[in-house]
Parts: sequence; structure tokens; C-alpha cells
Amino acid sequence: MTRIWWAQIKAVVRLEMRKTFFAKRGLWIYVVAALPVMIFMAYIVASSQRQHQTSDVARQSARPLTNQDLQAVKPGMTSEEVVALLGKPPRNFHWTEHQPPANDTDAAVEISHEDWRYSDGQNDLFVELGNGKVESINIQEGTNLGRDSVMFAGVFQFFFLRLAVFFGCLGIFMNLFRGEVLDRSLHFYFLAPIRREVLMAGKFLAGLLATCTIFVTSEVLQTVAFLWHFSPSMRDVYLYHNHGLQHAAIYMGVTVLACVGYGAFFLVAGMMFKNPILPAAVILIWEAINPFLPNILKQFSVIYYLKSFCPVEIPSAPGTPPILALLVSNSDPVSAPVAVLGIVIVALIALYASSIQVRRMEINYTSE
Repeated sequence: MTRIWWAQIKAVVRLEMRKTFFAKRGLWIYVVAALPVMIFMAYIVASSQRQHQTSDVARQSARPLTNQDLQAVKPGMTSEEVVALLGKPPRNFHWTEHQPPANDTDAAVEISHEDWRYSDGQNDLFVELGNGKVESINIQEGTNLGRDSVMFAGVFQFFFLRLAVFFGCLGIFMNLFRGEVLDRSLHFYFLAPIRREVLMAGKFLAGLLATCTIFVTSEVLQTVAFLWHFSPSMRDVYLYHNHGLQHAAIYMGVTVLACVGYGAFFLVAGMMFKNPILPAAVILIWEAINPFLPNILKQFSVIYYLKSFCPVEIPSAPGTPPILALLVSNSDPVSAPVAVLGIVIVALIALYASSIQVRRMEINYTSE
């Protein structure tokens, strides 16, 4: 019997793959998967434009500057001291501020403001002067591997996992049975000489293959886009010395585990509910409040285990409200084997509930 069941599962997977990949109601999933790639492509364009401007400012400087030169400028210095240190500013913007008199006997006050810009070819220094004295300075760093890797981790955790993969799995797995009901074709499967549990397993595997293909491909393209604006030398440093290749492999593995966990949840939800909005909202809220739940309840969510896998920890900025800091941090991560086992157990519980529900399903197209 086992050989027959595997043959039937493979037959169901073959039938479902074309419908899953090319279903009209699921075309929006490709758009969702492409959004993170578009974010990094926009970042590449903005970074390249900024780098071009920075290089122009550096070429127009009176002499080549270093980052130490830029760091030497301090508030309170006079304009003459800054010029002696860095030379004449390549970019200079000047305006005059007219302050009204404090009372009728005082005269209006005019304050001369200047904004100077210097660059060492990688970093920009913006100096604001008032009446010939430095009032404030701002140094904008250029390409920074550490900062950019944290930015990539933020996009992955808070946009890709929690939104793109979440709603992509919702669109695919909820339609595995619900879509057949809407198309009035589920009875063809139920009339075939195949156990309903075997049918459910085949549909789940087809949905899993589809979501993994779509979102792992998206993750690969995100990594390529993320690395595109680096110079070849910085790219080699990131990939081979800063664990970039290892991080990329982990991100792809986390994506697959997310498809397994969310797919199992949405498969059972698609069989139990006619309207997918309610269960999707409940699962989304449950995943969002996971950091605030007791430890025993945290274990019945997918994001709890996925966060433990993510290779880059996102630091909380100073002054971040405690609630937001708790959302960003992962105060109680679990080990990798426990995380994998946890997601598998959660998925198996959902699939077991699906196997019970599929045996009880009755087709009534007139009520749809």
C-alpha cells in the first residue's frame, strides 16, 4: 500500500504544480515575492547616485582628504580653522537669517549661515556655520558592510518573513482545497480511488514545492541585489571573511522552514473556513504578539523558531520604546536543532488536524 500511496502522491503533485504556479488568483504572489528584490534594487540606485555625488565632491576638494581629516572638525571651530584644516569647501551654500528685535529699542539681528560639504571619496562631511563658527557637523558614512548586513536582516525578518512569505503561503495553501471548491472541481478528486489523506499530502507537497521555489528564488535575487553595489574586494570580504555565504544559506533555510510552518497552518485553515480573512488575521496577530506571550504559548507559533535561526541580530537604537525593543530583540532564542524540531512538530500538528478535517469534508457547491 505504501508504494501505491507514494505513486498517488506524485500524481497529485504533478497535477497540482501547474495549477499552483499558473493560477490566475495567485499571480499577486509573484508580485509580493518580487517586492523585497525591488527594495534592494531601489537601494542600489540610491547608493550609486550618492556615491557618484560623493566622488564629485572629493574630486573638487582643494586636496585629497581622509576620514581622519573629516573627523578632526569640531563644533566651535572658526571658518578659518576649518579652511586651514580641509581647504576651501567644494560645495558651499550661504543664506542670511533675519531675527526680529527682542523689543522696540533693539535693532534686527542678521545671522550669516553657511553649509559646507567635504568628502574623502567614501564619506561626506556636512558642516553648518553661523557667523563664521561651526555650529554642527554631520558625517555620513559610505558603504558599510556591518550596517548594510543589519539592514538586510531587518528587511528579511520584518518584511520578507512576516509579510511576503506569510501572505504568499496564505494565497497558495488556502486555495489548495478552497480553490477547488470555488472552481467546482473538488468532487473529481473525491470520486477518484485515492484516500483523502493521500490527496491532502500530495496537495501540501505541491504547495510546499511552489512556495519554496518562489520565495527561495526571491531570497537569492535579494542577496544578489544586496551585494551588487559593493566593490569586488568588499564583496569578497563579506562572502568569504564575514560569513556572507553562510548567512545566505541560513536565510534560504529559514525561508523553507517558514513555508513549511505557515503552509501547514493555512492548509488546515483553508479546509475549515470559507472566508480566509478571519483565520489569516488571527494567525497574523498571534505571530505579531509572540514576544509578549508566556513561554509555553510562544512555542505554538512559527516566528518564534524562525527568529532563533536568523544569523544577524538587529540592535535596538538608543531611546527605542521597550515594546518596540522587545519586538526587535530575540531574548530567548533556541538552538538550531530545537528550532527545526519545533517547526516540524507544529507543522505535523496542523497536518494531523488537516487529515481529520479532510475525512469529514462534504461538498456542497450551492452554499458557496
